[in-house]
Amino acid sequence: MIPADFYRGRRLRSSLTMRELVRENAVTANDLIMPYFVAETDDESFMKEISSMPGQYQLSLKQLEKKVGEAVANGLKSCILFGIPAEKDEMGTQAYADAGIVQKAIRLLKDRWPELIVCADTCLCEYTSHGHCGIVQHDYVQNDPTLNLLAKTAVAQARAGADVVAPSDMMDGRVAAIRDALDEAGFINVPIMSYAVKYASAFYGPFREAAESAPQFGDRKTYQMDPPNAREAMREAVADLEEGADILMVKPGLPYLDIVRQVRDNFDTPVAVYQVSGEYSMIKAAALNGWIDEQAVIMESLVAFKRAGADLILTYFTEDVLKTLK
Repeated sequence: MIPADFYRGRRLRSSLTMRELVRENAVTANDLIMPYFVAETDDESFMKEISSMPGQYQLSLKQLEKKVGEAVANGLKSCILFGIPAEKDEMGTQAYADAGIVQKAIRLLKDRWPELIVCADTCLCEYTSHGHCGIVQHDYVQNDPTLNLLAKTAVAQARAGADVVAPSDMMDGRVAAIRDALDEAGFINVPIMSYAVKYASAFYGPFREAAESAPQFGDRKTYQMDPPNAREAMREAVADLEEGADILMVKPGLPYLDIVRQVRDNFDTPVAVYQVSGEYSMIKAAALNGWIDEQAVIMESLVAFKRAGADLILTYFTEDVLKTLK
């Protein structure tokens, strides 16, 4: 005899319309931030596909404008810019030059689409000849001397019109240095989206090609977090909030959903997550081999971020997802 009181969960799964009616999490255009790599070049037609990230490109300013225009037409609300300068040096001077490539790109995008939220990655690794995120002395990345350069970079980005600055370097005290510099320069309303919990992850591999930022010696394990650590993530988040961070980011994404959930449960500030290059490339590779349904896996992975508690998602799939949502 069938008991009359067992749970009938299938009642709420009987049709697509019913499932949508009771759906707990959804991904919208408001959640997504598209990363773009903009290269300093006189060739307006420059559009170089990143071999390890099919469908992603290094773009000239002209091609960036074209790509962003197409994405805006499909509902793009936010993007984040990474720069590839024509010349690099030990101090990463093009990161904080008013005529630096990211500053030029910010001005271009804000002039064309004033309502588009333009975030700027605030770091030195794309601009230094050694590929590290700070000043190097005796083969060691110096923390405190780097803070002033990061602050100068944030101010240059804000002066160009950036809506959000996003320090990704993981130097201790950088959020406080940036907040002080922004306020002193009159940019009190420019928020800081801190890469508060950024792990020294193997999932960043393809990004090194995309941003041409591979370290010329050693690695970044002395300043990015050790992957086995979770409690440390809370200490990093607390420190950044106390220093003035407005948004906390966890990076990478899917391998660190437990950390996203911990940050969500412990803090009421907006939480961002970065679906990094390695995550993108694995999904792309599996899809190109016919092993998975690319669109279904993309959406499932993004919903996982929302379910874990993320408010914002930085993902290279943004342009594709916008087309799907539209």
